[in-house]
Amino acid sequence: MKKIGLTGGIATGKSNVLEILRELGCQVLDADRVAHEVIEQGQPAYREIIEHFGVAVTGPDGRIDRPKLGAIVFADKSEREKLNSIVHPKVFQAQARWFEEVMQNNPSAIAVVDAALMIETGSYRRFDKLIVVYCTPEIQLERLMKRSNMNRDDALARIFSQMSSAEKIKYADYRIDTSQGFIDTRRQVEAIFHDLKRD
Repeated sequence: MKKIGLTGGIATGKSNVLEILRELGCQVLDADRVAHEVIEQGQPAYREIIEHFGVAVTGPDGRIDRPKLGAIVFADKSEREKLNSIVHPKVFQAQARWFEEVMQNNPSAIAVVDAALMIETGSYRRFDKLIVVYCTPEIQLERLMKRSNMNRDDALARIFSQMSSAEKIKYADYRIDTSQGFIDTRRQVEAIFHDLKRD
């Protein structure tokens, strides 16, 4: 089994790339989706988040209101680090269980994990290869404003709270530039997939 890490900044097109890899036959896991699952009521991270951030980050149904929590952690680096210290260990445990399942079912699989903070947390070292997805800063800003219905200042704050694409690319075994749209992105993904199959 090959373990492949997939990362990139917000609104650079990671989800698109992950979907293409899935279509090509890779086993895929969206670690950001797992991060959403581990903060649900009854899950291990839920109680720790409430203990630290208070019930103000919950909605009327008692579930964690991610936009409320996001407003706190994207405005304060130390709060963001605290949230990450609660959530990331649980995500890594879930990933490890998933890798075991994939290995049992298909020992020759290409197993791809998509995670936004893979480089920042150091977890990229657990993978055989790292793919970094990026696009031009202008396109990234435009996509984020459109996708999340954000104004320019909020979108820029969200982008600048993350490691830059230029910095992430330094860690990459493979890079995918999604600036030219879906067809060009697919061509790049297919080339990487065939390279991984050959390896």
